[in-house]
Formats: sequence, structure tokens, C-alpha cells
Amino acid sequence: MSGSETVRGLQERTARALPAEHIEDVEGWWLRHAPSCAWWVGTVLPHGAARPGELVRRVVGAEEFYAGRGAAARFQISMGACPEGLDTVLAKRGYRRESLMSLQVASTARVLEQAPAGSLRVRVDDRPTRAWFEIWHAVHGHHGGESRSEWDLLARVQRPGAYASAMVGEDVVAVGRAVADTGWAGVFGMATLAEARGKGAARTVLAALAGWAGARAADRMYLQVERDNLPALRLYERTGFRELCGYHYRTAGTQEG
Repeated sequence: MSGSETVRGLQERTARALPAEHIEDVEGWWLRHAPSCAWWVGTVLPHGAARPGELVRRVVGAEEFYAGRGAAARFQISMGACPEGLDTVLAKRGYRRESLMSLQVASTARVLEQAPAGSLRVRVDDRPTRAWFEIWHAVHGHHGGESRSEWDLLARVQRPGAYASAMVGEDVVAVGRAVADTGWAGVFGMATLAEARGKGAARTVLAALAGWAGARAADRMYLQVERDNLPALRLYERTGFRELCGYHYRTAGTQEG
């Protein structure tokens, strides 16, 4: 499998792990709409091939899809996984380039090996508990998703999932979730309370998710992280993750300056 095929496959797994409320597959482009969820859940995944002369037509079609739902069009752009020239077409149409991201991968065995000594107690559930969700929302709720909509998103996930919670006594201090999908496990929703950072809580969660993944024949793991999130980048490097590719988003309505 080529690098671009791997990237496309992982990003489509991500879309299944973060399922939008409404999805239309238009000639291989996934048009996703997720009102009230975090904005990246409702972006275009433009993986279907398109000749240069077709790109504007395809982009206009996507813009009409979002305009009909009162939303701005956003595209997820990964070089090699998207049609050549798409990023340039979007820039010329006034789309802003934003949110530089890193798609990272690791072997499940390597992540499991990095469990910290004397690690915290951790529990793994197959559904999100109220305590799990409250920690996640306390850390990430500012990203724009509404609580009810985020619960609904988790309920839409159809692949096997795990919700890990690191505990101090009876209190949850760090969480994360994984979704197993055809030999890979994606890591999502990593969140650690400020008072628990630097104490191995996040590594404990990752190791628990790796153990769960390995038991389900998912021998590789992947995740996405913002390229300016230095603490998270250090954590993932320490636990065995390496960048497969970078990607970014293009958002309509704002001229580049």
C-alpha cells in the first residue's frame, strides 16, 4: 500500500470514528455536516479523483451543499491524498489556510511498552461514562461542540470502541478513547486535568488503549495532533508515535492576507 493510500485510509477511518450527522459521498468526496459538533467533524474529505478542469465544479458543488445547510465550506487537505491542484483552487477562491495538523502512527506493541512504572489505576469501558465525558468536556469543550451533540456523535460510532479513564482514588483525572477499524486503532479524545499533568496519566491512558487494541488484532495505532501543541507532540513522541504526514484545512469566506 502506498503512502497516499495509507493516509486516505486513516483519514476515512477517522471520519468513521468521528461520524458526522449527515454524509453524502459525491464522486468520492465525503461531504459531512455536523451541526453543533466541533467544526472539523463537518469538513469535506476530498479523496475522490478529479481532473484539474473538474476541480472548480466539484468545489462549487460542495459549497452549495454547505450553503444549503447554513454552513461555511471547509476542506481537509492532505497532499498526495487529495486531487492535485485542489489546494491552489481553494486559495484562489479565497479560502483561508488554517489548523496545521500532524497525522501520526505507532505500533501498538511500542505504545504498550511505554506504560509508566507505578502507573495510575485505569478502567476501560466500551461506552462513555458520565465521568469520562465530563473530563473530556472540561478540557475540550471550548472547541465549540455542544454537550448533547457530542454525546450524539459518540452514539453514532459503529466500530468497536474503548473509553479509558485514569483514576486517582475514585476521581477520573485523564481520559482517551480508541476505535478499532480493520487492523488499526485510532486514538481520540485525549484529555488530562491540569493538576494531573506530568504524572504519567496520559501515558497510562495510551497504554490501556494499546492493550485494548492489541486484543482486537489492531497492531497499529494512529492519531491527529495540532502541530503547535508542543506538550502533546512530546507525549506522543515519547510513546512511540511518528509523523506519517502533515495536513491542514481550508475554510471559505476569508481572503488570505
